[in-house]
Amino acid sequence: MQTPDIRRADAELRHRAQVRGWLYFTALVLLVLVTVGGATRLTDSGLSITEWAPIHGVIPPLTEAQWEEELERYRQIPEYQVVNRGMSMAEFQFIYWWEWGHRFLARALGLVFAVPLAFFWLTGRLDRRVKLPLLGLLALGGLQGFIGWWMVSSGLTERVDVSHYRLAVHLCMAALILGWIVWVARGLAPHARDLKPTARSSLWAGIVAGLVFVQIYLGALVAGLDAGWVFNEWPMMGEGLFPAVMWEPALGWRNWVENPAIVQFAHRTGAYVLLAVIVGHVWSCWRWAPGSTHARRAMVLLGLVLAQALVGIVTLVMEVPLFWALVHQALAFFTLAFAVAHWRAMVGPLPLSNGRRHLHA
Repeated sequence: MQTPDIRRADAELRHRAQVRGWLYFTALVLLVLVTVGGATRLTDSGLSITEWAPIHGVIPPLTEAQWEEELERYRQIPEYQVVNRGMSMAEFQFIYWWEWGHRFLARALGLVFAVPLAFFWLTGRLDRRVKLPLLGLLALGGLQGFIGWWMVSSGLTERVDVSHYRLAVHLCMAALILGWIVWVARGLAPHARDLKPTARSSLWAGIVAGLVFVQIYLGALVAGLDAGWVFNEWPMMGEGLFPAVMWEPALGWRNWVENPAIVQFAHRTGAYVLLAVIVGHVWSCWRWAPGSTHARRAMVLLGLVLAQALVGIVTLVMEVPLFWALVHQALAFFTLAFAVAHWRAMVGPLPLSNGRRHLHA
């Protein structure tokens, strides 16, 4: 016969499994949203909707007159006047649907997160220690919607595209939200009994996750500046590894964030640094805890980083085809999610309410 404590622990484990399923599904929807956002950027579709209408913007144009009205609004902005003058309705609809799809998925993601959150909260299925982090995620999601419009608005008056700085903020906020979701979900998951390889293993796992995040930031600058088309060979950049002839003295340190050639170099260099750090982390894990769960996961993470590097090279030398560019972006976010999960596993699980650790036999 089960004691009340055992029944409560079993119920808590069931509730944790339900919450984890919801959070992982939310992370999956976010990954799809980011991929569609990448396509929106690469097809130059992000400025096709010139208004921020959180409610009635859910409904796209349904009549010919409504389509003409949307196109007329687009004709008023510099991107149309300088880049797309004379665009046909079919061409406009192509870019419009990418942006509308991106915004629709963003709204859907808000519902996917908020509605189950309310259900789990009201039915007592949430551990009190994750309530505040989940509210923080909800707030970040709302802020992300504002950041998205802040980004779009930068391209509606004086520019023919959005600010690459604001684009980077928008993408990095998505990466932060994804990492936060995975951190909370992984803390509620079963953990292996294996001890972490060394006292500093969790620190290095966190550094790896941080470097993946930095790479996403640098990748956003590359996308925002169209820097992927500056040099399309590897490992050289023109006549050397560093494009010295492209350095603009007038920009000074801002070459690293505004000069497309130098930004591409920074992104490449960041990949080399990340690869070196993850190789060192794998070596440490296998030296001090060979065959352990942590060591095996470190190897998987190394495989993801290598795959991401390979996809990046393919994307570069093929001159940024849409398919490979989207694979590169999606794989970056998947790698970040796995890196955060690996880091959280090193830190350890969130104990059950009775103080017992949540272990997987």
